[in-house]
Amino acid sequence: MKRRDFLLRSSLLASAGVMARASLRAQAPVKSAAPGAAPKPAMVPAATVTEFKALRRGVGIFTGRGGSIGWLASKNALVAVDTQFPDTAATFAMGVPGRGTRVFDVVINTHHHGDHTGGNPVLKPIAKSIVAHANVPKLQFAAAEKANTVDKQVYADATFPEVWRREIGGEVVLAQYHGVAHTSGDVIVLFEKANVVHMGDLMFNRMYPVIDRISGGRIKGWIAVLEEAAKNYPADAIYIFGHGQAKFGPTGTRGDLLVLRDYLSGLLDYTAKKIAAGDAKEKIMALENLPGFDDFHAPLPNRLSTNLAVAYDELTDKKR
Repeated sequence: MKRRDFLLRSSLLASAGVMARASLRAQAPVKSAAPGAAPKPAMVPAATVTEFKALRRGVGIFTGRGGSIGWLASKNALVAVDTQFPDTAATFAMGVPGRGTRVFDVVINTHHHGDHTGGNPVLKPIAKSIVAHANVPKLQFAAAEKANTVDKQVYADATFPEVWRREIGGEVVLAQYHGVAHTSGDVIVLFEKANVVHMGDLMFNRMYPVIDRISGGRIKGWIAVLEEAAKNYPADAIYIFGHGQAKFGPTGTRGDLLVLRDYLSGLLDYTAKKIAAGDAKEKIMALENLPGFDDFHAPLPNRLSTNLAVAYDELTDKKR
């Protein structure tokens, strides 16, 4: 067995072990609340549904648990954009069309969040390099310290401040940082010849987004980034989104970027008006659904309150 195959299988077995232990814990009976009471069975989580979907010219999308993985698999190129979690990263690595035993030419992390970098330990042994924006490793480390998961992290071994571009097996892959938005380390990845754009978590398709203010995220910056992307990336490209509501899905068009832009603008406008009216932060956060954006609403979990809290903090910064 070749060394890289051994490393891959070892990574997959390790991931499987973690999942098995989690499954056993989930199936363990819950202690009774009173002596003699029958134990209640614990809830067993549903199996993760995964899917590979080809888009064009060897580029596709993998969905499972976490942010969408983009992939390029051709005769002379193998690329992954984001890695989800260890279990789904293992499924992805074993199932990429036509991969066989080849290593990935590059793995790109669009940003640092765990549902986009959690599979790095699985893909690192079978990748030549992991690439990310210069801010990503330190943001990843800070988040891991807070979550007490530093020992589980694998970081990018190559970083860039603005633009990373490579010709790989006849395709040209471009990763570009456009400024603070969802975090302070998000990049957009373009497969130039396939004309496919991976937005990472710069796009939540018809969903209340996560706005990571602690990691440098800013709503005004996000609006500007979406407007710049809608202006400069191809109108006829297929766009991959980090997350998408089931009705709309994790792929779409350039026009979808402006829908999220409009939501973020509406979020700031609503919050600014309420601040001007003298409403307290807690009252502003109590809104159930932002008018005009019914498609974004999800009762559980409803992230609108946290979005409003971030908008409030951002708008009141100058006053402080």
